[in-house]
Amino acid sequence: KRKRVYRMHIPDNYLSPEMCAVLAAGALAVVGYSVRKVKVELSEKSELAPMLGIASSLSFLIMMFNVPVPGGTTAHAVGGTLLAILIGPYAACLSITVALILQSFLFADGGIIALGANVFNMACVMPFVGYAIYRFFAKRHHSDLGVILGSYIGINVSALLVGVELGLQPVLFHTASGQALYNPYPLSITVPAMTLTHLLFAGPIEAFFTYVIYRFVKRVTPNELYENAAIQSENAKTSFKPLYYLLGALVVLSPIGLLAQGTAFGEWSKSEMLDKLKSEGVASQLPQGMAKGLDYQGLFSDYTVPGTNLPLGYILSAITAIIIFVLIGKVLGSLNGKERE
Repeated sequence: KRKRVYRMHIPDNYLSPEMCAVLAAGALAVVGYSVRKVKVELSEKSELAPMLGIASSLSFLIMMFNVPVPGGTTAHAVGGTLLAILIGPYAACLSITVALILQSFLFADGGIIALGANVFNMACVMPFVGYAIYRFFAKRHHSDLGVILGSYIGINVSALLVGVELGLQPVLFHTASGQALYNPYPLSITVPAMTLTHLLFAGPIEAFFTYVIYRFVKRVTPNELYENAAIQSENAKTSFKPLYYLLGALVVLSPIGLLAQGTAFGEWSKSEMLDKLKSEGVASQLPQGMAKGLDYQGLFSDYTVPGTNLPLGYILSAITAIIIFVLIGKVLGSLNGKERE
């Protein structure tokens, strides 16, 4: 039996098309500006190209590690601040955006229409907030504390935004009789549900992953830290081998994420949502916008590969994603090399 796997992504039909469009416009502005900044950084440091692929892979793999939380739901880290510390906030924004696009279209993890909202929350807000906090402490010679607080606060700010976006739906988008068209839960439910879960569980998980990987990179290949890469000489040696070993270890361990049972708040399927509404006595049918909305199925939906068992499919999904990300990094490196000739 196939087990559904969920992340901290807003699925389709939870937000109105209007709100999705507004958030997508905001995300497009930030991502567009990041593209221009990264293009300049690539011209100054060619090694950033493969690091973009490695960073996307890291974020993708970190998001595969679901952990159970009280109430029958799950939570996971994102790696937004980690990537900002490794490759800078602008490059981190692009790397997480690429990871979210692949998750959405290939694995049906996160909505297609809601993709802009997910990019805004996780790729635009999280790395910049987290990195700003990290730099504040790093400049005062407290880098480790900056890593922990930056990653913890970054994911919690993102979670708060998700809670507000979901909670505004019944207020702004409803029928003449007051019935919600999309997410039916108000701010009084969505904000506490998102913030408490992340303050108590997802935040510490994010801080743990960020700090452990930060210390690993700082010990084995310190030149790849963004602050060091910006000042190192052209002759400094760059070694990606330890990072590829790290990716390999995370791939092998990724099925651990399957042990977590339950669905994250606000990421229920239509049938799960209907069961909740009935059991809670809220409604006997789905909101109109959710019932008639998009129902997209990716090639490897729920991180399953036809003809394989679930753990193997999970690993193959991770390998597929890494190959795609690494190839994107190589293509960027090749294009950047041609521009420099």
